[in-house]
Amino acid sequence: MVEVGDRAPGFELPDTDLKMRSLSEFSGKKVVVAFIVAASSPVCETELCRFRDSWDDIAAAGAQVISISNDGPFANKAFAEKNGLKFPLLADYTSGTIRAYGVLMKDLLHIKDYNAAKRSVFVVDGGGTVTYKWVSDDPLVEPDYDAVRAAVSA
Repeated sequence: MVEVGDRAPGFELPDTDLKMRSLSEFSGKKVVVAFIVAASSPVCETELCRFRDSWDDIAAAGAQVISISNDGPFANKAFAEKNGLKFPLLADYTSGTIRAYGVLMKDLLHIKDYNAAKRSVFVVDGGGTVTYKWVSDDPLVEPDYDAVRAAVSA
């Protein structure tokens, strides 16, 4: 599992417009990498809307939000449009990035081989180092948004 002080694993994943996006394109900026369990699930919707509503504070700190899930780009697009999400929602349909960060949740809802990302948030500094980490084994628990904002502002 990725820890604070580690170099953040890079990735290249499609966004909602099928454009390949990478962590390296945000080099020099802080990045909030939010792994969500599933697009359109109630808790994920609440979480990403909270990041949407905190956008001014996050942007003022020179940071970018990126959300990653196992969902495909089309599901992510519908989710983003429904909720007015302007930051990238990336499709990790092979779970490669989710595994690289060490946040794979196996057998979601006790369904064999239905794997998803654990709800988790990493803040990566402009040099690519993880400066904040929060991971939950309970998909119903939301992150501490104040702690995330503080990590971005630090």
